[in-house]
Amino acid sequence: MLLSIDWDAYSGCADLVFDAPIWGTRDLPADRMEAWQTRTLKRNPEAQNWTPLDADYPLYPGWEALERYAGCPAWVTLSHADAWGWLEEHAARTGAAADVLNIDSHHDLASRSGDPARVRPGNWAGLGLSAGLIGRYECLYPAWHAGLAVAEGFDLERTFAEVAGLLPPELLPRIALHRMAHPDDGLPDPAQVSGVLLVQSPAWTSPAHDAAFWQLARHLKAQELVPPLQRVWRPPKLSR
Repeated sequence: MLLSIDWDAYSGCADLVFDAPIWGTRDLPADRMEAWQTRTLKRNPEAQNWTPLDADYPLYPGWEALERYAGCPAWVTLSHADAWGWLEEHAARTGAAADVLNIDSHHDLASRSGDPARVRPGNWAGLGLSAGLIGRYECLYPAWHAGLAVAEGFDLERTFAEVAGLLPPELLPRIALHRMAHPDDGLPDPAQVSGVLLVQSPAWTSPAHDAAFWQLARHLKAQELVPPLQRVWRPPKLSR
């Protein structure tokens, strides 16, 4: 199988954080950097770094267990839209569609906004199924979704019903949604994994966790598809 890891499965949010991008956000340059600085200054107008985000935007445990995939072919990239080329390369090399396990805070099967035919972070998996680049697809939600009542991974029946209303019915038997029972539940044996894709998703993940993200990417010796960000705090400009 191919293993896809969205960093937002680990760089998440606490309950009742109403400016959390997990509920929905764009994926523009300002959403990847400036929006996070705005959230930080909202919590502490005198902030000198990302520390004020810590309480509302924790780095959840379990990401360290991903180091077991060192030795598997691995890639790192900025956005899940970049997964399309990863899928195409695998199909060209093997002559077959891949089964994909995606550890993620979002199913990435379809979106109610934007052009449904254009590959985006929210629909790459659904388009991959339709195009025959993915055989079977499983989204594995992180364990911490059990504590967020409106998160996708909280009520899987509700989420699957939403997916079913957005996709052709013939794709549904090839889709599964599960949630981890504990932080490293459901991780496949490395011997089963023919490729790993680590995705930063900076519009959804806290800059305070970039160091851990890069630590994991280096441990996996991941090749860059599209360079992820190394977000450094920039003091706000003073108005005259």
